[in-house]
Amino acid sequence: MKRAFLLSLAVALPATGFVSTSAVGDPAMSYGQRPAYLVDKLEEGELKDKLSGCLAQTPERTDFSIGHRGAPLMFPEHTVQSNLAAARQGAGILECDVTFTRDKELVCRHAQNDLHTTTDIVTTDLNAKCTQPFTPASGETEATAECRTSDITLEEFRTLKPKMDSSDPTAETAEAFLGGTAPFRTTLYADGAELMTHAESIELFKSLGAKFTPELKAPSVEMPFDGFSQEDYAQKLVDEYEAAGVPPEDVWPQSFNLSDIRYWIDNTAYGEQAVYLDDRYEASDDDEGMIDPNDPATFKPTMQELADMGVNYIAPPIWMLITTNEAGEIVPSAYAEAAKEVGLTIISWSLERSGPLADGGGWYFQSVEDVIDSDADYYNVLHVLAQDVGIVGMFSDWPATVTFYANCYGL
Repeated sequence: MKRAFLLSLAVALPATGFVSTSAVGDPAMSYGQRPAYLVDKLEEGELKDKLSGCLAQTPERTDFSIGHRGAPLMFPEHTVQSNLAAARQGAGILECDVTFTRDKELVCRHAQNDLHTTTDIVTTDLNAKCTQPFTPASGETEATAECRTSDITLEEFRTLKPKMDSSDPTAETAEAFLGGTAPFRTTLYADGAELMTHAESIELFKSLGAKFTPELKAPSVEMPFDGFSQEDYAQKLVDEYEAAGVPPEDVWPQSFNLSDIRYWIDNTAYGEQAVYLDDRYEASDDDEGMIDPNDPATFKPTMQELADMGVNYIAPPIWMLITTNEAGEIVPSAYAEAAKEVGLTIISWSLERSGPLADGGGWYFQSVEDVIDSDADYYNVLHVLAQDVGIVGMFSDWPATVTFYANCYGL
């Protein structure tokens, strides 16, 4: 696959084969129309007055605004173009979700097994190498496929064309299977989008003046994979930052796997800012049950135990950090208060992923769905998270929404 954008800007790095994007420079920043659109929808009051007074301000980059897979509300995720959009919207930290290919090279994908929904692989000869090649819909049976980065080599990965993350379960052809984009997203900016390796993402983000939050994704294959252990995988991620000369204070490595976090803390210089992506709201394998964000007795390990392990950053989804009180107001959850009490620094995810909020906001807003009925609630929720919960960063599928708020409040 041609790396036209990157190659047009810079020279190859002989030691690695990756390309430098040092010529990109500081991107011109713009909020675009969406923040004003959301402010217009707010009910009259202090928050609307404050945000309305900031609409004419000049955007500035802020580490409070984190590009979640770039800006995938409108750009194919984990592409050069998606991250350029996020940087232009003022995201101070950009994300590469990290997984590996068959030859154990690190690439940016949200999951090891998402190539069938995020690229054109099922319409190429590489479909035959997929764990489950495309099978068309027939009668009441839906179309299926499962294509993993570990099914193919890095060279083969580079031949794929990225697309908006979607599929059409009614498809009778591979071409039709590539459809299904959610109506609140768009395919307008998908043409010519470019995939990235993890190392290439580092060079791009550096060139844009952004910092880094790579997420080590859970493998879909059994580990060790051809001798490549989970520890090797975690170490290779930080090795690529060391090789690029990126200091630990500019990197927030993430994982849902607490063992990865502890590995980075115990074995690397990048562990102090390691971010535990807390998904303990799911039933655990050892039957300890699920976390209730309003019942500290279910927080196993406890917040203090996490802090004692050396964990400094914790990142749960939005809904775990908020609840409603008797007056129907959005307020911090017991989980949020417990994390703050022991000094854990909180980040959350992911704003602008739910689409229109007229119907309660879906999964990300489930703890406050009774009071979510307008897109303006993106700002109502963010305001509580920033001012009352005290988060230090918010992942967003459209970073301009967060950047505008953060700039207005000086975050």
